Amino acid sequence: MNMNKAMQFLLNGLLMTTMLFAVSAVAQDAHTTGQFQGPKANKGHVTHSTRDGKSVLTLSDDFVVPDTPDPHWQVVDSDAQAYQLDKLKKKAFIGDKYQKEIVLPGYEKNVSKVIIWCAWAEANLGEASFSSPVQ
Repeated sequence: MNMNKAMQFLLNGLLMTTMLFAVSAVAQDAHTTGQFQGPKANKGHVTHSTRDGKSVLTLSDDFVVPDTPDPHWQVVDSDAQAYQLDKLKKKAFIGDKYQKEIVLPGYEKNVSKVIIWCAWAEANLGEASFSSPVQ
């Protein structure tokens, strides 16, 4: 009987340790920017996560899409290279719906900030930075 209890205790300990490492790995996989700062985009933040091996950026629920003609996702890498990505609003989205998340292209590494960019006016509407570049 004592051997069974000892074995059960060890297995429970192993299970709890494994779960702790799994939760820790998931927590390390998500990164969040500070709040957007800018003339038109100044609410909300961006979360970076990895899903199916791909980097995904997601706007928070409190983000408000700027009322401008052509807002786009734009990212800046750690070398200060800017990459204009996709539109926030597309014809497929009706009303106040918008593209809340975007998969980063494979060539885009070390993202240090996210900019909401007006392609029509070529203007920075607001930006949010990560505390350290995300892969």
